[in-house]
Amino acid sequence: MWRLRAHIGYWVARQLFQWRWLVRQPRAWIWMQGQFARLAAQGNVPAQSFYGHLLLFRGQGFGAREEGKRLLRLAATGGDGKAAYQLGLLCLNGDTQQAPDAVEAVRWWTLASNAGHPLAAHRLARLYRDGGPGLAADSGLAAQFERRSGELGLI
Repeated sequence: MWRLRAHIGYWVARQLFQWRWLVRQPRAWIWMQGQFARLAAQGNVPAQSFYGHLLLFRGQGFGAREEGKRLLRLAATGGDGKAAYQLGLLCLNGDTQQAPDAVEAVRWWTLASNAGHPLAAHRLARLYRDGGPGLAADSGLAAQFERRSGELGLI
């Protein structure tokens, strides 16, 4: 019963999320976030990805950003390519807590590429062609991921 309620609430909140004026209403926004959080907490990978992105880019404060990263990690390990791609970007860019790490970016982008994310394969090809922080250039792997991005539809 609770799972069904969480799915219905999430679906309604996602529909309402498209109405900009409603998102700006504090009570409606709090309700929507509750619906997103409820389904994400139940282990729903698409909900974890959506709410993780939402917290990462629109969350209030450092805690929201960290929770967004945590949800994206859960979604990425659950097979969500978009979440894995975003984590790769975060690793390659670095922040005040960690230096840029190309090896970790490769790990996430490989996961995203395996999940069918064409831009992840393209970014892997570029990273292997040019090298990066902690990662030596490798033309063989660059060519392999360039072919993979072509297979996934990115020219």
